[in-house]
Amino acid sequence: MLDVRRMQILRSVVTSGSVTAAAAHLGYTPSAISQQMTALEKQVGLPLLERVGRGVQPTAAGLILTDYAARIGQQVAEAETALSDLRAGRTGHISLRYFATAGAELVAPAVASLRRKHPRVRIDLGVLEADDPLQEVIRHQADLAIVVQPRNSRREGVQLVRLVDDPYLVVLPKDHRLAQKERLDLADLADEPWVGSESSDGTCLDIIMTACSAAGFTPDFVVQSEDYATAQGFVAARLGVALIPRLGLANRHHGVTVREVHNPQPIRSIQAAVRDVSLDQVVVRSMLSALREAASVHRVERPAGEDAPLL
Repeated sequence: MLDVRRMQILRSVVTSGSVTAAAAHLGYTPSAISQQMTALEKQVGLPLLERVGRGVQPTAAGLILTDYAARIGQQVAEAETALSDLRAGRTGHISLRYFATAGAELVAPAVASLRRKHPRVRIDLGVLEADDPLQEVIRHQADLAIVVQPRNSRREGVQLVRLVDDPYLVVLPKDHRLAQKERLDLADLADEPWVGSESSDGTCLDIIMTACSAAGFTPDFVVQSEDYATAQGFVAARLGVALIPRLGLANRHHGVTVREVHNPQPIRSIQAAVRDVSLDQVVVRSMLSALREAASVHRVERPAGEDAPLL
């Protein structure tokens, strides 16, 4: 294989017109330059330079290598510029996976913020409901994912950054007897028919079931819906009551009443998952910052010893 460094030395000799001038330009001795040219000629198997007066000029083989050396030098310079732009966040690509209810409230404002700061960065978005978005990050198929994970969860090689705690709220038919109460205990729902609002094998359903178990009962699901809007419709039709997270109630059905529920209050922890190595990228850090800023709008600060305010 040809020595690229020697090709660049040949280019300097040809463009300067002599070994001495090239040596002065590159900071070598003329003897060192001559040795490099001799070694390169052995690699090529053809003479590269011929003496003309006090200088040298390239042979046909020398001209070919000089031309390629110039192209290689230009490509190296372009590569350095591209890497500099990537390090600075001026260019690049970022992929983000999320679940639907995080889209409008978290992803949309975060993406808008990122585009303002890094307009040349390409953003690849994808909604995943059936699969765990975290697996996309673990399998290197996404840079970031918005996930629901228990607090203080750990994954090797992955950081989980808390965005917001999203409490579940009880959704009741408009004229339900419990709608008159300003505050509900979870146990108040023990004897009610329930509308399922979560996937039957997901983390979110586990959160609801664990809370109900702590309240001393198992919910009686009479109808299932894995879509929050449809679940509200079932509740409005008086088929049952439902627990739906706050972010899932951005579009409220006119036929329901929403109340906070306590003792205990089910809460899903929404976090951003990112591989440790990806945090070296400026655009990834910027997206994390934008997601946290978007999530801050939905955080409810609770004074010590007090419940969160009612909706």
